[in-house]
Amino acid sequence: MRYFFLTYALIAVLIVGIGGFRGQHFSKPPVQVFPDMDNQDKLKAQAPSTFFADRQGGRLPVSETQPLGFNEEGAREIGGIPELEFGGGTGYYYSGHVGDYYGAGMPEELELNPEKAEELIRRGEERYGIYCAVCHGSSGDGQGVTGRYGVPGIANFHEIRFKPDGYPDGRMFEVITLGKGMMSGYGANIPVRDRWAIIAYVRTLQAAKEAAAQ
Repeated sequence: MRYFFLTYALIAVLIVGIGGFRGQHFSKPPVQVFPDMDNQDKLKAQAPSTFFADRQGGRLPVSETQPLGFNEEGAREIGGIPELEFGGGTGYYYSGHVGDYYGAGMPEELELNPEKAEELIRRGEERYGIYCAVCHGSSGDGQGVTGRYGVPGIANFHEIRFKPDGYPDGRMFEVITLGKGMMSGYGANIPVRDRWAIIAYVRTLQAAKEAAAQ
């Protein structure tokens, strides 16, 4: 019987703690079992800040900041890269789609030849190291740093399901652009050409692994 009352009391405390009292005003903040981002570090407009030496809370944008969609009239570049390279175009190069289907292979807009293809792969290696390796690993095996901290579902590009026959380049382009699962989209961060460069490098990693296994 003693355990029954003990369990009953514990459940009652949990219910009150989680649900809280309704329809009453409190002078102190309630106990938050699951904060759910109720509290945020922020600075209200026009408020001073002790974080900066001049104590001004309102800050000017970083030098040469060019937010997408707010360029001066007529300007069509962001940091020297055509604005369209961050999205908004149509066709396979900008969407990864050919009609209602994912396309395969590198787009004609890249105008690849042996020399340009090598350059594109080098660029992809660099961009992959910046944006992708932290999760997918430097070799594309899904063993990046974030996996050691419990991030689940990281793709291993050497699995058969991610090979070109079952996972077209256009589909990979769409995932880079819009994200999937735990992965955020990089459409606003990585120009279109660099997304294709990353795909080219991932395909190179896959081909190298297959060649080594033979």
